[in-house]
Amino acid sequence: MSDATVPRGTQHLTRRLVQLYVGLALYGVSSALLVRAGLGLEPWGVLHQGLAERTGLSIGVVAIVVGAAVLLLWIPMRQRPGLGTVSNVFAIGLAMDGTLALVPGVHGPAARIAVMVAGIALNGMATGLYIAARFGPGPRDGLMTGLHRRTGRSVRLVRTAIEVAVVATGFLLGGSLGVGTVLYALSIGPLAQLFLRIFAVPGDGADEPATPAADHGTTAVTVRSPEEAILPQ
Repeated sequence: MSDATVPRGTQHLTRRLVQLYVGLALYGVSSALLVRAGLGLEPWGVLHQGLAERTGLSIGVVAIVVGAAVLLLWIPMRQRPGLGTVSNVFAIGLAMDGTLALVPGVHGPAARIAVMVAGIALNGMATGLYIAARFGPGPRDGLMTGLHRRTGRSVRLVRTAIEVAVVATGFLLGGSLGVGTVLYALSIGPLAQLFLRIFAVPGDGADEPATPAADHGTTAVTVRSPEEAILPQ
């Protein structure tokens, strides 16, 4: 069947679905690369690794469990998940464990730095892909916007407070905190904003699902443009 015979709305939805799941898979791959680099993980990765060290579970399974637990916190905040929210819980952890099973350990400072930089850059691209697909925020993003709405505090302040608490807890549990964590914190905002613009999906209207952002007027994933997503302006 040629593209000319496929309804425009179907093409639009198909692109968004592909973009969502490719983005989530690449996010898991990028997190696994940061683990292999061994120079520090992203904030939630520090917590996941610390819990994995304590429980004996794989880091991907821990990411799934934590994501599901965070999603439960949406209930008292009256946040409503989208397809992207639920998919986020499972897809990232599965992709992460799969990548760790395939990618061997990295040795030598030059190789570790290269893998770390690749992981951070890929994470920014993956973030832009799945957010721009506009299927709802990830569980952790929704926690941030829900607390912002409930407390009246700025998104920037709420995001910072959550990530500081997550990093501190993960570090105390044995998670990897290092130069990669700092570099990630400094670069993920600009990288994600860049890739949000690159992968923005033009609105179609006919197949746009309701999302927490549309329902509650928050700064979560589908406000008016993907650039207004989880990243404070």
